[in-house]
Amino acid sequence: MPNSNDQSRTVVTAIEYMKKHLEEEITSEELASLVGYSPYHFSRVFKGITGISPRHYLSALRIEAGKKILVDASSSSILKTLLLIGFRSIGTFSTKFKQFVGLSPKQFQLRTDDLHQFINHFERQDKLEAIKLTPPVISCHLEFPKGFKGLIFIGLFPRPIPDQRPVAGTAITHNQTNCVFSAVPLGTYYVLAAALPLSFHPKDYFLLDKSLRGKSDHVIEVTERTEAEVKIRLRDPLPYDPPILINLPQLLFEKEKNKANLKKFFIIFLLN
Repeated sequence: MPNSNDQSRTVVTAIEYMKKHLEEEITSEELASLVGYSPYHFSRVFKGITGISPRHYLSALRIEAGKKILVDASSSSILKTLLLIGFRSIGTFSTKFKQFVGLSPKQFQLRTDDLHQFINHFERQDKLEAIKLTPPVISCHLEFPKGFKGLIFIGLFPRPIPDQRPVAGTAITHNQTNCVFSAVPLGTYYVLAAALPLSFHPKDYFLLDKSLRGKSDHVIEVTERTEAEVKIRLRDPLPYDPPILINLPQLLFEKEKNKANLKKFFIIFLLN
């Protein structure tokens, strides 16, 4: 029976094939045949290593390739390029892109520069001791390489891939190592984290294939009485890690904007 290292190499072989043949109609049966597995065994091993199915992973790779196209201002024909990564129409791409990234392709392009400036000027102001904790509570402790400077995004996701809005999320600077999620909705979640080093290049905040990342060792079942503690060690990406698709700077911008609007509301309320 193949060991875990053999299975990891098998999955990486399949992923590399996907990346080189994004324009083709790739099936799980085709990938299974490529690595010498039965379709059932291949799908089980693939999901065991990556956390998601081969089909889901392929869709994520195509969206990640689409992000690269949109960030690259030199792309002369977006439609022609999209055909090379497996999309047959702008409409299909736009629907999938907004589903996974959180913005339409047009919004993603237009917001890149503004969000880049927002992240570079962001400073976390919240004080942990000032937060009133309401169960269920999940406390996170982050470990990251010495010398890292930037923002670390942490979120609770229903799947082990950040391809949709988290049910709860936050960002901390490199000067912090802890965060707490309070009043967490009941459900089953993965705690995922990604680090964005400070950069003068906008694309470094939106193309995250080289970003440090980490996740909780186990899925967390949140009940009304949950008070969980999670330790996450940020590391370099592994060859089989799923792409980070959700637009992290946009999520942080929206959260800070909502906080500012709420603060403004309370000020007006108190004055009246």
